[in-house]
Amino acid sequence: MDNGSGVGVIDKTVSLLAAVEDEPGSLADLVERTGIPRPTAHRLAVALEHHGLLERDGDGRFRHGALLQRWGGTADPLLGAAQGAVLALRDATGVSAQVYRRHGAHRQCIAAAEPATGLRDGVPVGAYLSMQAGSAAQVLAAWLPAEQRAASLRSAAFSASDLEQVRARGYAHSIGQREPGVASVSAPVRDRAGVVVAALSISGPIDRLQRPSRTRLAALLAAAADLSASLAP
Repeated sequence: MDNGSGVGVIDKTVSLLAAVEDEPGSLADLVERTGIPRPTAHRLAVALEHHGLLERDGDGRFRHGALLQRWGGTADPLLGAAQGAVLALRDATGVSAQVYRRHGAHRQCIAAAEPATGLRDGVPVGAYLSMQAGSAAQVLAAWLPAEQRAASLRSAAFSASDLEQVRARGYAHSIGQREPGVASVSAPVRDRAGVVVAALSISGPIDRLQRPSRTRLAALLAAAADLSASLAP
């Protein structure tokens, strides 16, 4: 680890935060990724957790905390606009809405809104989900470079043909792929260069989204276009 700043504790802290930028990590992972001695890594990670800069997922792995993500929203236009987009989309469709961004072999929920009544998917902001299943995973994989796209299909619940269909129609639809009883529809969010940087999704019980209505699909596609436009200069 480079301690070039001359302030060791700051350098170690930054190193720990960088170590979970792409995916969560256990304490052992943090030690391996940073080279920081285990007692020091544990002490700093717990302190960062106390201040909301790190938090732990359901498996006890460290990941960026809510405070760090909130600070990031002031500099990251996607984070800044995503929560407003899912709130509006939830109200327009009556089902749950989320924004996901790919982090290595996982996708992270960076914004979510749940309906007041009915089935709630319970995907909290900050949660990391698999890139192996679900309509959002399909969208995030469909526009990857060919080599990365092929790698994403290993053990995936979808095929190369499925991803071709996603690119052709401009959205993905999955039924019970990530979770039994739940269906979802996702559309790509693009940056100013046209690169897919996120997936905007609606999800809910199969009986509501097995065949998404034209109204819900139109609302999703319009919201994805609006969110993409917000990233333009």
